[in-house]
Amino acid sequence: MNVSKNINKVRAHDAICGVLYLVSAGLTIQFGNIDFLYIAIGVGVLQLISPFTKFCPVYFILNKIMSDTDPMQNGK
Repeated sequence: MNVSKNINKVRAHDAICGVLYLVSAGLTIQFGNIDFLYIAIGVGVLQLISPFTKFCPVYFILNKIMSDTDPMQNGK
């Protein structure tokens, strides 16, 4: 497979996770509601367990969208 397409998939994954962290922090600061931190906690927990479960929801979606790349973190 094309290595640059795989790199783009990893970068897209990192960007999506980063945006979720920033949105969580921004909403918490904007509205003063600590409950928005559960978004960041959820993303962090999923990132921590994905090496063991070999499943990542973001890669699951990216594998479907970017079907011309190698599947990553698809549970195999």
